[in-house]
Amino acid sequence: MIAEALVVVDMQRGFLAGGAEPVADAAGLATRVGALVERARRAGVPVIHLQNDGAPGAVDEPFTPGWELLVNEPAETVIRKTEDDGFAGTPLGELLEGLGVRRIAVCGVLSEMCVSATARTALARGLGVVLPHDTHGTYPLAEIPADVVSRVAEHALGDEVELVPSATAVTFAPAEA
Repeated sequence: MIAEALVVVDMQRGFLAGGAEPVADAAGLATRVGALVERARRAGVPVIHLQNDGAPGAVDEPFTPGWELLVNEPAETVIRKTEDDGFAGTPLGELLEGLGVRRIAVCGVLSEMCVSATARTALARGLGVVLPHDTHGTYPLAEIPADVVSRVAEHALGDEVELVPSATAVTFAPAEA
């Protein structure tokens, strides 16, 4: 599965650590996302980080330790947002269009919220979306284990998204001019 850009959704310290409990396999998720980011960097494709601005007192309140991103480099684009959807009220769509990107890989947290909302809008905008199963995660919901929540979120996106079992199945190539 080839992608022309990587969108990293809310890989923030507070979300990975969680409020009551951390994202399932947070350390493993961070490692796998970090490896995917490194592969995108080496391929020379845009790496775009979405960073959620939470309300005062939230784990992702701006400029608190929980708000900090884990895997970004200073030269990479960071888009701050206040909605689940990374396109809502942000320049993400215009940025991708300006770069000529037609296909993105999406990773990050939370599977059923911001990852899903961002992927869904990308599809609605006509972008191809590759979603590696091992590079998005969430918390358990009530008695539903986190891995089940993530899997349901993937399949709720429908058959337009390209679900791949591992980030190792994703390759990157710059968008054609």
